[in-house]
Amino acid sequence: MIGRGVDPSRGEPSEVEQVPGRLDLRLLIPAIVAWALGALALGWPVHQRGGVAAACAALTGVVGLIGWRRGGRGWPGLIGLTGVASTLVLGASTVHGAARELGDIADLAESRAAIQARGVVLTEPIVRRPAGRDEPMVMLRLRLTSVSARGTVRTVNTPVLVRAGADWATLRWRDEVKVAGRLSPAEPGEEVLAILAPRGPPQRPGEPHPLLASTEHMRAGLRRAVDHLPADARGLVPGLVIGDTSQTPQDLTDAMQVTGLTHLSAVSGSNVSLILAAALGLSQVVGVRRRWRPVVGLVVLAWFVLLARPEPSVARAATMGAIGVIGFGMSRRAIGLPVLSAAVLALLTLDPWLARSYGFALSTLATLGLLLFVAPWSEAIGTHLPRRVRWAAPVLAVPLAAQVMCAPVIVLLQGSVSTVSVLANVLAAPLVAPTTIVGISVALVALVSSALASWLAWVAALPALGIAWIGRSCAQIPGGTMPWPDGAFGAGLLAVLTVLALLVGPWLMYRARAAPVVALGVIVVLAAGSVPARTFTWPPQGWLLVACDVGQGDALVLATGRGRAVVIDAGAEPAPVDGCLGRLGVTQVEAVILTHFHADHVGGLEGILDGRRVERIIVTPVAEPVSEALRVRQLGAAAQIPVSEVVAGDHLRFAGVEADVWWPAQPISSGSVPNNASIVLAVRSGPLDAVLLGDIEREAGGAIMRHLRSHPDLLASARGLDVVKVAHHGSANLDPALAEQLAAPVAVISVGADNSYGHPAPSLLRLLAREGSAVWRTDQRGDIAIIAVGDRLAVVGSASRW
Repeated sequence: MIGRGVDPSRGEPSEVEQVPGRLDLRLLIPAIVAWALGALALGWPVHQRGGVAAACAALTGVVGLIGWRRGGRGWPGLIGLTGVASTLVLGASTVHGAARELGDIADLAESRAAIQARGVVLTEPIVRRPAGRDEPMVMLRLRLTSVSARGTVRTVNTPVLVRAGADWATLRWRDEVKVAGRLSPAEPGEEVLAILAPRGPPQRPGEPHPLLASTEHMRAGLRRAVDHLPADARGLVPGLVIGDTSQTPQDLTDAMQVTGLTHLSAVSGSNVSLILAAALGLSQVVGVRRRWRPVVGLVVLAWFVLLARPEPSVARAATMGAIGVIGFGMSRRAIGLPVLSAAVLALLTLDPWLARSYGFALSTLATLGLLLFVAPWSEAIGTHLPRRVRWAAPVLAVPLAAQVMCAPVIVLLQGSVSTVSVLANVLAAPLVAPTTIVGISVALVALVSSALASWLAWVAALPALGIAWIGRSCAQIPGGTMPWPDGAFGAGLLAVLTVLALLVGPWLMYRARAAPVVALGVIVVLAAGSVPARTFTWPPQGWLLVACDVGQGDALVLATGRGRAVVIDAGAEPAPVDGCLGRLGVTQVEAVILTHFHADHVGGLEGILDGRRVERIIVTPVAEPVSEALRVRQLGAAAQIPVSEVVAGDHLRFAGVEADVWWPAQPISSGSVPNNASIVLAVRSGPLDAVLLGDIEREAGGAIMRHLRSHPDLLASARGLDVVKVAHHGSANLDPALAEQLAAPVAVISVGADNSYGHPAPSLLRLLAREGSAVWRTDQRGDIAIIAVGDRLAVVGSASRW
């Protein structure tokens, strides 16, 4: 946008410079369109992406000719830029897609072929300890460079996801490895083309690069230096400095997610900005000329990327930090949006799969919010603050702008709207800088003296403990999360309401000042309407079956009378299942049925036993894992509760409830032995017919389906179900024939929010949608109740009234 300036030599206005503070939106729209096309194209075959890219290029040429004749102004210029951006992104997606499909890896994965391969590690290993497993599971991405299979050696460039044992946890980014294992297909449109299950530990044919080895030495030194700190600080300091959250307590991770503080330990743009600010400030102190300070900043940025590892989240953060450096060097706010738009296009060209990344969307939207709103909102807030505290205006405006822009995407992830995230971020903001800067200093000092670094780590620990306290405290605030419709509808609704609020907000504030009594009345009505319905209506009358929200685990409750129930599984921790039973008013448990002995199904047993009379415990005959099976029997013996086993063909009868045991019928050694030994129940309670599938996998599902086919009466009953409790939290490892046979109007999935297993799998959700099942998920709906309304059934969730 060209503005009127003043030529100092003539004293006359001249069109010489851009008006400060004005934002250039010309490249933002093409970047958004190209981004949307790129996300859509990831589900297309490679040749289709290339065809659309060619069409965009042709359109660009035609529009470019028209624009050239009109001087490059108006809509032809905008369309031309959009065509160039779309061609760039789709062309890159085509090239990347064609490169990763070289070598027929997809065919090898489809046939689950055994391979020997060489590859390069693309991500730091993520260590998870699945419920019920003594050994941890390690996940990382590997780019295969050569593959030997079926007597042929192929040169490839294919990313795969490795799921391996603990001996893979020592690998680091850019390590070259040799591996033998078996491939299986990944979900269509995923960043990886296949999943590799290796046999044995990796082999390292070479030594790491000296520069990478030095940064790894720093990372290891930081971990050693914080080893003696309290648990919260031991997790947060490496998280804020290098994005290593492996030591963060799970309850703190959950609290930070609820309060919108998770970005602090994900190497976000704010972390990078702090590092750059410190580098630029130090440059000024030591006398570096202004023109060279951006260079210093970019060198420090490159070093930090190597230290934190240039994975997608770090690359995003570094790019957004580079935008700040460029803006600093140019001294022009107006350049922010064009540079952000160019950065989005550059990142999508380098890694087309970022188009579907929630992290990429959140980083970009947060940066966009800062560019659009922080300056005007800081000024507006500052005018209403006393002069002495006007410095706090940007502190309030920054998290508010980021939250406003990111909220619709967060709804897709959480199914709720946080009402405390701005408060939590404002309180935590002063503590982030000292934790990060001192944490970097700890890593540097650790190169010289481990003992000194350990003492210095306490300086970083104090503000880190403050951040943890803020996260936990704000997570406990009543009404901290507001229920919201999930999925695209919820995100779109929130986006529309946000835009309306931004447009009419100033007018509403004016009207509120003019009529304060009316405004107060409206606020009271809205506040009353936002109180969760469960405060007054939970538990719902006539409930027959409730799936408790216990996170990544199962806990189901069947009503057998006033204050009485049968409980099926106990979740991973005592508190969630105890709370669910308390809300339902259950004081007596006729039976606890533990479908299998994985910890996410039996770990909360003490919560059921605490303060309640339990008549018996029913278990599967397959006592694996042995440690959990033994613990269950010890708890039963201590409470003088008999423990018995059931197998397929047994019949269970309780007050108003009957259940046929469909499984286990035979031992299955393939797949997960404990999961495939799950008790499967066909339940009848009044008008409700339901099947509860435990955690069975493909092998047990296939055996059950064969049994149903050989018994026409059972097969007929399986067609009239009202509810199915989906197996294994919505895993893709299922028998499709059984899933189709048991398709019911309502499918309940007990699953934890943001779990590391990808549950529920997109393929399963598509299958349920195809069969016409309405999916109810505990991570989105809270406790889910099936209720009787006369002779009909209804479904209601405690965390959502939609």
